[in-house]
Amino acid sequence: MKVDAFDFDLPPEFIAQRPAVPRDASRLLAVGEAFQDLAIGDLPELLRAGDILVFNDTRVIPARLRGKRGAAKVEVTLFKKQLDGRWRAFAKPARKLKIGDRIDFAAGFSAEVSDKGGDGEVTLAFGRAGAGLRAALETFGAMPLPPYIKRDNLADDRDRRDYQTVFAAKPGAVAAPTAGLHFTPELMAALDARGIKRTTITLHVGAGTFLPVRAEDTADHEMHPEWGEICETAVAAVNAAGAGGGRVVAVGSTSLRLLETAAGDGGRLSPFSGETDIFITPGYRFRIVDLLLTNFHLPRSTLFMLVSAFAGLETMKRAYEHAKRAGYRFYSYGDSCLLEHKEARR
Repeated sequence: MKVDAFDFDLPPEFIAQRPAVPRDASRLLAVGEAFQDLAIGDLPELLRAGDILVFNDTRVIPARLRGKRGAAKVEVTLFKKQLDGRWRAFAKPARKLKIGDRIDFAAGFSAEVSDKGGDGEVTLAFGRAGAGLRAALETFGAMPLPPYIKRDNLADDRDRRDYQTVFAAKPGAVAAPTAGLHFTPELMAALDARGIKRTTITLHVGAGTFLPVRAEDTADHEMHPEWGEICETAVAAVNAAGAGGGRVVAVGSTSLRLLETAAGDGGRLSPFSGETDIFITPGYRFRIVDLLLTNFHLPRSTLFMLVSAFAGLETMKRAYEHAKRAGYRFYSYGDSCLLEHKEARR
């Protein structure tokens, strides 16, 4: 399909710069045969006993660093760990960096440029790995906020809390699974009380979340692979819920993409561990997910393509126009919507 089909106008005043306080004060647009303006606290009433929520338990790492190459300032955002312990990163300004250059981030903490790619990509070799590198990132790094969230400097201490879900457990993401940011212990307790099941899977969200689709046709766009894992316990929980008539509710596009990666043609989930570059556009046949809780996405983005495949392109365009008229807040720190699959199965 032509990428232009997924374009829409969004004035900058709709882009949330901070999340709702408390988290579960955010709004929820229920998108089905009609639109309902609700709050995220209404989610338990929209679901049924036996439904299962599937959360992404990845943890965002402070992957943005500022340093110097000699006297020149450099900013890097790590986005993919390599098997040899090096990291691929976006660098600014990348064109001035050369292989062999050293970037100093703090006393005793530096990296060498070991390779260069296109679109501002470099590969960095740090002088430490494992727990040592993680500790340095926690000390000197900042949360890798998307570019539409504006700060005077890098992300601040409040972002350290806000840009992390309450169930974040496994470090590795360089972007938050933002649909999960709305959940609080109180909301989770209300879901439990209604008999709604839940489980977790892991997808380490990568840089592809931020990258624009530059191709004119969706067939020519290449997704960045991301690492994910679905364990036997999650598989059993999802398959049991489906067999019992419960609906599978993906919390976020990241959960949906990993579930669909590991889905069989018969609609059953299988264990998975590895990389996925699944790219979902209209015409895709969904095999596992019945409902999707997600935020409002950028025009011409792979995520708006995904929700259009799930709920229908025209439905989503009407939903976004409704959301603008009703004053919903968009993108990572914005409000949410609950989408019904256009061909509901359960």
